[in-house]
Amino acid sequence: MKLLQKYFDSFSPVQIQQFDTLLKIFGEQNAKVNMISRKDVENLEERHLLHSLAIAKFIRFKPQTRILDVGTGGGFPGIPLAIVFPDSHFVLVDSIGKKIRVVEELVEILGLKNVETHNSRAESLNLSVDFVVSRAVAPMSELHKWTSRYLVKDNYNDRKNGYILLKGGELDGEIKDLKQILRFKPKIKEVKLSTYFEEPFFETKKIIYYPV
Repeated sequence: MKLLQKYFDSFSPVQIQQFDTLLKIFGEQNAKVNMISRKDVENLEERHLLHSLAIAKFIRFKPQTRILDVGTGGGFPGIPLAIVFPDSHFVLVDSIGKKIRVVEELVEILGLKNVETHNSRAESLNLSVDFVVSRAVAPMSELHKWTSRYLVKDNYNDRKNGYILLKGGELDGEIKDLKQILRFKPKIKEVKLSTYFEEPFFETKKIIYYPV
């Protein structure tokens, strides 16, 4: 928890307990399915929890905001965000059944009442959300094709409804492909995570945001 509390100093006792529990039990749960590598389990707090919470630095979701986490895998970024924003609602989706079953176990153990899970392909859902989040699951153009119809236009957060994507490396090609399929031309915002976190891991990591 030291690393999380280095950057977030307003966690409630309940949130601290939830993050402590997640750090303690994730390795056991991961052993069932191997959702992330053993090396990454050893760096869980930095490479998965803190990485996910870069989104919480970028936006403070207001109560009742609905967020879709596509390709949640081991529950990232959805579970850490659900802990930080207990009054928002998170929909965690993954097409791999054994992964989503472990996520469901984690959600139950952590007592998260603001999370629903779906074992489904992203394009096969029936829902409405304010934001789509994801962490290096697919090219941005593909993600947009799968999910854009789920996003509602009524905005009440400080940022307009849209996509908040955790990405890394060179993204010029992905951004070019995305712009080619967009009917409108929103300003695509890139935020380096080194803006928020000083650890070397974040030097090549970014948030890509664009509204609908």
